[in-house]
Amino acid sequence: MRATSFCLLYLLLPLVNTAQTTTPRFSADTVIHLLQDTYLELAAKHPGFYRYVSRPEYQQYIDSLKKTITDSLTEVEVYQKLKPFTAKMGCLHTGVSLPAAYTDSINHLPNLFPFQVAIQNNRMYVIQNFSGDTAIHPGDEIVQINSHTIPQLLQVILPAIPSDGNNTTLKYRAVYHLFPTLYRNLVQTTNSFQVQVLHQSNSHTFTLPAKSFDAIASNGFLKEVSPAQQLHFSITDSIGVLTIHSFSVSDIKKSKQQFSNFINAAFQNLNQQHIPHLIVDLRNNTGGSDGNAALLTSYFFDTAYRYWDRIEVTEAIAKDIKGATTLFYRKPIQKDNTWLWQKARTVRDFDYYETQKPAKNHYTGKVYVLINGFCMSSCADVTAVLAHHQKATFIGEETGGGYQGNNSGLMPVTTLAPTRLRLTVPLQAYYNAVNPAVYMGRGTMPDYTINETINDYITGNDPVMKAAIDTIKKTPAAL
Repeated sequence: MRATSFCLLYLLLPLVNTAQTTTPRFSADTVIHLLQDTYLELAAKHPGFYRYVSRPEYQQYIDSLKKTITDSLTEVEVYQKLKPFTAKMGCLHTGVSLPAAYTDSINHLPNLFPFQVAIQNNRMYVIQNFSGDTAIHPGDEIVQINSHTIPQLLQVILPAIPSDGNNTTLKYRAVYHLFPTLYRNLVQTTNSFQVQVLHQSNSHTFTLPAKSFDAIASNGFLKEVSPAQQLHFSITDSIGVLTIHSFSVSDIKKSKQQFSNFINAAFQNLNQQHIPHLIVDLRNNTGGSDGNAALLTSYFFDTAYRYWDRIEVTEAIAKDIKGATTLFYRKPIQKDNTWLWQKARTVRDFDYYETQKPAKNHYTGKVYVLINGFCMSSCADVTAVLAHHQKATFIGEETGGGYQGNNSGLMPVTTLAPTRLRLTVPLQAYYNAVNPAVYMGRGTMPDYTINETINDYITGNDPVMKAAIDTIKKTPAAL
């Protein structure tokens, strides 16, 4: 089955799994061979390995990376080599991690940067201060951390964060949610930080103790966002607002909701009350069930339409569908030099490349979809299909998931021996039924770009929702 969710937890697993404690060392030759073997394995089995990066470019990158390995490395240092290597292909579902037990043990130690931060124009600002030093205020600019300038840190951190294609909005969202573990993971592990801070244009330097994970982590910061309810619907002043935090069946079930019943009731209500405007808030929806995502999309169409164009696999994976596996999945078929995945025998997860029918209670009013860099995976499929058919006005920032589709589906995890590093590899490449010449290597683009300010982060202001409501007030009703 396709992964039920690409959530903040998926980002956290690779990013909180490192610290420079006592670990085995691996010779330079061992690491170089591991890198080469991983490269060959991905090239053979990852269906999107060359989706955004050409073979010669990747080979040049690998050759350059090998030259940096001149001495033995710890397991963490091997991880630091592999993270940007796997992220380079532009696949947010491909990840490298260390064992969970290792992560659990280091999270009890004080080794995390004691601030939540946000990046704007390559500059870093304090959003929350956990250091205990009241001389540092939200909104202050952090200029250096342990003698590293912020541009220097971003040159290390951003290339190691996976996102689809050439997207960067996901990467900056990840920095906002995860910077302390990113720093510990990719830069250094330390129990104190020397921080240069600008407060009202005055520079001050502080030496601050590190904090443990439990001391600073909260809902949405270093931990997965966990709303009380995944689905919410309301109508105010003839404007419907439908918020979908996740398409994941398990997440929705935990909030004691049922997706199809909830969505159908919401659209039935919209139509019965003749509500002319609907805001669909998909911000921070990191994906989930393709069935739920495709179902939502059907409520915005009044004629048949295409959702996915096709699903591709590599030849190596196509030939692995044999024996008992064929009880569940049909063998892919070859078309020219491409292997196409077929409908499964026992599940409907791969059915959405067929022509789709509109929902019975489909909506004909004006639709405004709120998006940001944490719209990923199946959520990004929804936005792409709606954008392609001009079914909505998009407000916010570019989605983190690819407009053209993504690589996901069956996602086995393997151990990269002789290390304990774990590699997640998606085996299917999904291609949305959209114009292949539009937004190549990018996400769905907003019609109205709204950038949150540092003050918005600090105060909780929502300029994106405000922009949607302001747009509606200027727009004549459709029903």
